[in-house]
Amino acid sequence: MQIVEAKGNKDLFSREKTLFLCSKMTPIGLYDFVFQWTDSLTERDCIACFNSTVMESEVLKALLVTKVPTVLFVMNRFTDVNNIQIERALKENRLLIVVLRRDEPWGKGATPRLRNEYVMSLCQYIVCGYVNRNGSVFSLLAGRDNVEKLIGEGIGTMAAEPETRHERWTVGQDKVLLRMYYEDMGIHAIHKQLQRSYAAIYARIHSMTQSEELLKGREFEDYVLSLFDIREGGSLILQEWQGDKSYGMIQPENNSNPDFVFRYNEKEFAIECKWREKLDRDLSKDIFSSQKLGNYKTFSASRKMPVTVIIGVGGEPCNPELLYVIPLERIDDIVSNNNSIVGFLCQSRSLDASLFLRKESPKEKAYTLDDKRKEYANAYKPWRREDDEQLLALCSEGKNVKELSQFFKRNEGAIRSRIKKLSENGLPLFYQ
Repeated sequence: MQIVEAKGNKDLFSREKTLFLCSKMTPIGLYDFVFQWTDSLTERDCIACFNSTVMESEVLKALLVTKVPTVLFVMNRFTDVNNIQIERALKENRLLIVVLRRDEPWGKGATPRLRNEYVMSLCQYIVCGYVNRNGSVFSLLAGRDNVEKLIGEGIGTMAAEPETRHERWTVGQDKVLLRMYYEDMGIHAIHKQLQRSYAAIYARIHSMTQSEELLKGREFEDYVLSLFDIREGGSLILQEWQGDKSYGMIQPENNSNPDFVFRYNEKEFAIECKWREKLDRDLSKDIFSSQKLGNYKTFSASRKMPVTVIIGVGGEPCNPELLYVIPLERIDDIVSNNNSIVGFLCQSRSLDASLFLRKESPKEKAYTLDDKRKEYANAYKPWRREDDEQLLALCSEGKNVKELSQFFKRNEGAIRSRIKKLSENGLPLFYQ
């Protein structure tokens, strides 16, 4: 494991730290035992934690709400950039976010264990919530004498919350629930405020809000719309915006239609938006499944308009790292031959509506990866640690962006972006 980025109060890294660990799928009946511990902490403590499971996420929120100094460890990149409590903690200098990079190749399953072992080596104490005897956390703790277990061996994994009266939710309680939920205060803060069971709060949140997946999808749709020149009196008109709605397991038929239908100079075209943190190697299992493609083809034929799929990958739904623009008629070839979609990479962050009326990808000819690498041999290749070190050294020697572009065989925009990233993240200090 290596630390590749750190944001926040770096002084917390040198403080005496207690690591919180918990097995996945912690029974909700055991939440109260864990939160009794978080309630006992003060601003004199410093807690290290992760944010990859539901329990870890809720503990993190409880720590931030009660203003306990916290070191958050994440893998590869930090994604929860819009979390209100995290923003507040960073501003008040009581949070450090440390980004780790895996050592083993992609596709190997040892990353969580390696991460845990590495972070355990950085902490003086370990506190465990629920520990599944058949899980990886249990074996990690064997032989360690600096471990405190919050939940004893005698407490069953099927523990239930104390019985509470099933009172009707009032409008006032719903308002409080939603306000606290959207302020990222976490289920424990809501539990203390409303005196409702954790299970009842989860159920109420689920019934009143969209799932995180739907929210991310909507956020990416907003981003795609921002790439078009849509304005009052303009030539481009957004005619239809399809929302994913359902009632229980019942979904309307038009949920399978593309997200947008535009009219441009009296001609129509449709766009389907998809954002993924990372792409599955086999796109036919997810984005390009036969059922989805069949729905889009039926829509295209019946409405007599071209359909384009826009895929965002990485970063955040509101600002993806990569953007692919793929005409529907080119997808069969991608799926049948298991071809890469790299050729449909779109570099521009503005889209010309007129090009979506043609059959080829609107940016394919101008911005294919092969074309870019004819000019810049290293275009879109990952930056290696030695590249970053060399870039920093050359910058300190006074090399300008044009000289750096020629040296690294990347365009000037890529050089400026990397310099900005390195300077913002303080990598010379934390690069190990």
